[in-house]
Amino acid sequence: MSKVRKHQERKSNPNLIRLIDDLLLARIENDAAIWKDLAKRLSKPSKNYAKVNLSRIQKYGGENETILVPGKVLGDGDISKSLEVAALSFSDNARKKIESSGGKCLTIKELVEKNPKGTGVRILA
Repeated sequence: MSKVRKHQERKSNPNLIRLIDDLLLARIENDAAIWKDLAKRLSKPSKNYAKVNLSRIQKYGGENETILVPGKVLGDGDISKSLEVAALSFSDNARKKIESSGGKCLTIKELVEKNPKGTGVRILA
């Protein structure tokens, strides 16, 4: 069985399977190893997905960087930086705080379309 399809044995969510396939394809098309790394993380059990609070994003997010969370962004803490944050999902509180600070919440698919090379992206897990 090909490595590209191996994750389908473990995943039942068709949207997640499609996202992982798209990430692997983007890695090949754009020679961007970050998408392969992300696909590998998302192929693992969901209990291993990252859960990142805003306080951590505030601490590690730099200017002109996009923060990528291979999991869920939670609303604990405050954020004063205007950052782009991409994740599988956001809590309502986290989304409100990011947007009220001038930041933007993206899906992972939107991030890949916007930045196919993955430059300036920092993974927080």
